[in-house]
Amino acid sequence: MRKLWLFTLMVVISFDGLAQYATEIVVDKSGQGDFTSIQEAIYSTKAFPEQDITIYIKNGVYREKVTIFSWNNRLTLKGESTDSTRILWGDHFASINLGRNSTFHTFTLKVEANDVRLQNLTIINSSGPIGQAIALYLVGDRIQLINCTIQGHQDTVYTAGEGFRQYFKDCYISGTTDFIFGGATVIFENCTIVSRSNSYITAASTPKSAQFGLVFLKCRITKMDESVNKVYLGRPWRSYAKTAFIECYMENHILPVGWHNWGSSEKETTVSYAEYASKGPGAHMNERARWATILNPTTAANYELEVIFNGWIP
Repeated sequence: MRKLWLFTLMVVISFDGLAQYATEIVVDKSGQGDFTSIQEAIYSTKAFPEQDITIYIKNGVYREKVTIFSWNNRLTLKGESTDSTRILWGDHFASINLGRNSTFHTFTLKVEANDVRLQNLTIINSSGPIGQAIALYLVGDRIQLINCTIQGHQDTVYTAGEGFRQYFKDCYISGTTDFIFGGATVIFENCTIVSRSNSYITAASTPKSAQFGLVFLKCRITKMDESVNKVYLGRPWRSYAKTAFIECYMENHILPVGWHNWGSSEKETTVSYAEYASKGPGAHMNERARWATILNPTTAANYELEVIFNGWIP
């Protein structure tokens, strides 16, 4: 009996060591999947998995505040279709009421993990034009957003993490003031960037040590309607802000000066604002702020994916 008990115990340990877990999970509000809530599905996933995990999200409006935690790496959230797979929440600065840093608690969806992919999703902060209200908060490395829509007003997308790399491809992002902001190294490729009011598109807080900050490659810089006619490409949230627009189409709402110093002439000597081969009625490159840089073909050649991401290819 003693020998049999020992053998049985070893078998249990052996099977547990296989670390079997679900790598494909379905979320469906109608109840036809594994879960009806995105967050509940995330809770069910294995921490620090050895294999990629995909959560497939069926069409529907998911009214929930979602966090992908640091231990949820190698995770993909994939919607059935961008227009019809929608995540909504409505927190804003005043509703959170957690002091001067309340903004960072207002997110609809937050990613804290590395190697996360979001695809075919619409992520909305539904609070309206009521102050700071984040829709998407990224604070992980090697994060990818493919064919996603992110909608809000002030502070729509927060890209955080010193040295972290984040990639947006074929995405639609709308907002009012500083609606793309943060200190990560981020590429927006072939994205549509939509201003909903006269204000500032970007507010980078790039650390001094970083070579690149917010980089827009072949994007369309547009506006919500004809009432929007005085928009800056960016202003520096911190002294070493770095932002570049490479081969982007700009509509006529972009002011000829392009950039704002946020009331600090000292920042004009420390920021790095660059532009190359802009097109469209907003491409007044010969009238940009004197402290911005117009790149030539040689210097613009550095703005390619592998160089910006230091070898990582999404």
